[in-house]
Amino acid sequence: MNQQEIQTSKQLSQRQQQQELPPAPEAAGAAVQEHTSQDQQVQGGGDGAAGGHHHHRGSSKKLTLLPLVFLIYFEVAGGPYGAEQAIRAAGPLFTLVGFLVFPFAWGVPESLVTAELSAALPGNGGFVRWADRAFGPLAGSLLGTWKYLSCVINIAAYPALVADYLGRAAIPSVAGAAIPSVAGAGKARTATVVAMTVLLSLVNYAGLSIVGWGAVALGLVSLAPFVLMTGIAAPKVRPWRWKVEVEGRRKDWRLFLNTLFWNLNYWDSASTMAGEVERPERTFPRALAVAVVLIAASYLLPLMAATGATDAPPEAWTNGYLADAAGIIGGSWLKYWIEAGAVLSSIGMFEAQLSSGAFQLLGMADLGLLPSVFARRATRFRTPWVAIAASSAVALAVSFLGFDDVVATANFLYSLGTLLEFAAFLCLRARQPDLKRPYRVPLPLPALVAMCAVPSVFLAYVCAVAGWRVFALAGALTALGVGLHGAMKLCRSKDWLRFNTAVVAAAEDHRADASDGDRV
Repeated sequence: MNQQEIQTSKQLSQRQQQQELPPAPEAAGAAVQEHTSQDQQVQGGGDGAAGGHHHHRGSSKKLTLLPLVFLIYFEVAGGPYGAEQAIRAAGPLFTLVGFLVFPFAWGVPESLVTAELSAALPGNGGFVRWADRAFGPLAGSLLGTWKYLSCVINIAAYPALVADYLGRAAIPSVAGAAIPSVAGAGKARTATVVAMTVLLSLVNYAGLSIVGWGAVALGLVSLAPFVLMTGIAAPKVRPWRWKVEVEGRRKDWRLFLNTLFWNLNYWDSASTMAGEVERPERTFPRALAVAVVLIAASYLLPLMAATGATDAPPEAWTNGYLADAAGIIGGSWLKYWIEAGAVLSSIGMFEAQLSSGAFQLLGMADLGLLPSVFARRATRFRTPWVAIAASSAVALAVSFLGFDDVVATANFLYSLGTLLEFAAFLCLRARQPDLKRPYRVPLPLPALVAMCAVPSVFLAYVCAVAGWRVFALAGALTALGVGLHGAMKLCRSKDWLRFNTAVVAAAEDHRADASDGDRV
């Protein structure tokens, strides 16, 4: 079983062109920290042209707690689809323990880091801002490259996954090759994948508020059959079934751990939209806390019900077997509902992750790491339409790649990016203890190092077990990220493209002041 199979089962402002001089040095630090929300500074023009006012007409449509919870839910999980491989690899008992422990051992540290830094540096771009503030623009650009490529590879899987479900259920001509590759598929499948990508991207263009409340609706509808299955199965559960062992072969710990990882990562992705969240210093910590519990329960309870109420051996738990188990427990209607829920979950994951990728590009443009064209917002919906279009185009191109190591490379790049993210968190705590942190993880620095060490060991393991082709491809993409940063720096110095140079100047002034302070 390769990582592509794991991945397929789980998943898919223009800021005002500032004409004034850069801020004075004494205001530079505040400008960098508070330079957060395009909502306060963008123009009304859909083409990003300069306007005569700063008022954001969509300020009343900022994300509130419930939509943010479900956006995080779809960034990370989208439901227990794909957890079957863990049972096949190590048996029911280890799977239940894994989905009980892993959301807290892995999700809580990353959620705490995200909560603190999203509140302290709440602009769009999220983790890119954190690395830029801690280590400078090269680190921010490189982290942005790693995370963005990982994100768009995930996005590419979901329209193809929807096409596969449609092919199995009603339209056989659109079923095709393994996801995310559609190599060798017929014209009907290709047209379906393209049409789904365009349609779902247009939904994203309609506004983050619509995407957020849409995520709430999709989440409730897709979770409902698992709630019913758990309730129906409760009288039939026999705990001894959870202890059934994998027979005839050794436990596949690599597959087991990778299944947990792929089903429970990307806790930090919603941080790229922090500038669109109402009172992020309060909303982010609460949303992440609720999401951790929701996601853990959404895996653990259905798996306890399905494995405890059926007699299927671990070998039967292939991708999609949860729907078969639901059919055994509650009847064919429940099976079909869970299969339909898989389609809805794929749509929710596409929308949530496309939003994160697009707002990451917008945030990088705000920081002067990308040309300001990526910060352009639509006049009516205030969405970063250039970034959405670019992300959709890249994801569509990735969906046609036919080699197996693409998803493994995304896993590797995500791990590298998260390691750098933890390093930025610890660096900012150590070097900038006076940074205003509306939410602060209530631990001293040594305890924070220990907190980050647990997930970091797993991330290092993921990197270490990658094959040589993954190393080579990840190295090439990393070199591309470094080269892109150099190219953007050259274009900015030569004035070949338009950048938010006032932000860059403010950041450079702030770093110079911080460096002087360190020397003193």
